Amino acid sequence: MIKIVITVIGKDKPGIIYKISQELAKVKVNILDVSQTIMQEMFTMMMLADISHTSVEFLYLKQNLIAIGKELGVQINVQREEIFNEMAKI
Repeated sequence: MIKIVITVIGKDKPGIIYKISQELAKVKVNILDVSQTIMQEMFTMMMLADISHTSVEFLYLKQNLIAIGKELGVQINVQREEIFNEMAKI
């Protein structure tokens, strides 16, 4: 299993989860876990996903999600799980 961590931060608005989930489903990425919260008007989400069966390269997926974030006015970050875990140790 090849896992990635997707984080999303920005002003809350309708459709954020939908647009991201739609893109992941389109390229056969399986969402394993999701945590999201809204603090006042700020939306935050962390997603763990499996890219083992995706039809696209990691960099392509990352760029598409970042572009969706810009379209929605939120910041999206995508990292391989092992890199995310190493960064958390620092």
